[in-house]
Amino acid sequence: MGERRSADDEAQEKGLPDGGGRTDSRVQVLADGGAARPDQKETRLYRRRWLIVFLFSSYSLCNSYQWIQYGIINNIFMKFYNVDSFTIDWMSMIYMLTYIPLIFPVTWLLDKKGLRVVALAATALNCAGTWIKVASARPDLFPVTFLGQVTCSVAQVFILGMPSRIASVWFGSDEVSTACSIGVFGNQLGIAVGFLVPPILVPNVEDMDELASHIQTMFYITAGVATFLFILVIIVFQERPALPPSQSQAAARLIPPESYSYPSSILRLLRNSPFILLIISYGLNVGCFYAVGTLLNQMIIKHYPGEEVNAGRIGLTIVIAGMVGSLICGIWLDKTKTYKQTTLAVYVMSLVGLAVYAFTLDLGHLWVVFLTAAALGFFMTGYLPLGFEFAVELTYPESEGTSSGLLNCSAQVFGIIFTICQGKIINTFGTLPGNLFLCAFLIIGTVLTGLIKSELRRQRANLLAKTS
Repeated sequence: MGERRSADDEAQEKGLPDGGGRTDSRVQVLADGGAARPDQKETRLYRRRWLIVFLFSSYSLCNSYQWIQYGIINNIFMKFYNVDSFTIDWMSMIYMLTYIPLIFPVTWLLDKKGLRVVALAATALNCAGTWIKVASARPDLFPVTFLGQVTCSVAQVFILGMPSRIASVWFGSDEVSTACSIGVFGNQLGIAVGFLVPPILVPNVEDMDELASHIQTMFYITAGVATFLFILVIIVFQERPALPPSQSQAAARLIPPESYSYPSSILRLLRNSPFILLIISYGLNVGCFYAVGTLLNQMIIKHYPGEEVNAGRIGLTIVIAGMVGSLICGIWLDKTKTYKQTTLAVYVMSLVGLAVYAFTLDLGHLWVVFLTAAALGFFMTGYLPLGFEFAVELTYPESEGTSSGLLNCSAQVFGIIFTICQGKIINTFGTLPGNLFLCAFLIIGTVLTGLIKSELRRQRANLLAKTS
């Protein structure tokens, strides 16, 4: 990487914004309007890239924690707000529902205004939602707490599609999968905290005043963290580095902004057959994960009454195992570039993990559930960054935010459908039929993944640049 210092380099190290308007003189456009030859593009990696991705992971954590905050102590919130189980399920499903109509305008905003504007919007909305919840810790204020959750769910739309964009904009070609995994890692860690912390902070007590105090304490802690992260993003978060981190990103910077059409980009993606197969298979896998996470408390206490805290610990086990799986898969992809093979293998193991979990849930031994849940989480949650990075490879040079947004939109649609259907099946027939219902769709997803034609366009661009 280049070692010469420029004004942009010094600005980067001082933490100053890039400014966006300047183009390094060493990154040229040919006189006839074509792109410069690859050997004319200089790249550089900045230490700040790690600060950006870890800050993103932190505010993603704060938001995703709230997705499962109500569902993991479903029975306690049912009692406190005097509502039914399905209503509390919607406190999780609202995260999925708001994503579907809002992803397209948010992706457009990401492409037009960039990472910093989207990061500010995400943290501002998340902060506002947490403070609304602080005011809702009374049994007659369920609509207020629902409004707070809706606000946080809107913030999530500004978060979920960011990992692959941050990885591409800030990280080198041999780091993008690892960086994307770190970005997804924050989301997973938030879910883990959401499984663990609410059962500890909000015990199942009978006195409603005491229960209200516990709930408000939980809401205050969340609001304090969200406010701190919002301030940190205002001070620290930067749009992009002065010099691109990779040849593919350098080439992408040479595309004139006026030549980009968001509707045309969407249409091109929807005509990309391998990507369409990935959209469906990704949605099936992640939709199953959303359903399992939302209904976990109900499944556990159905077989192990009074084990709300252990239900949270089992959820924590699922996500921590998945975080390990995500990082391992990201590092593996950076080393091997075997996108389709790795994605297919992890998909098959997700199916096996869910089947084993389904058949062992009612054995009466919690330690068995912990083990099978860990195996399920390692592969099912570990699949998340694989889908993002495979999508970027299949769709380069289209916007990473757009491809990630379509993947997540599919996941939200299937997540709502699976959560409602599995919840009804569990209540009517039991947990085993409910989990086997999900297994059937993972079989379909495995077949679709096997049919994807692996066209690694981003890798091809980097290889062409290096060999020119």
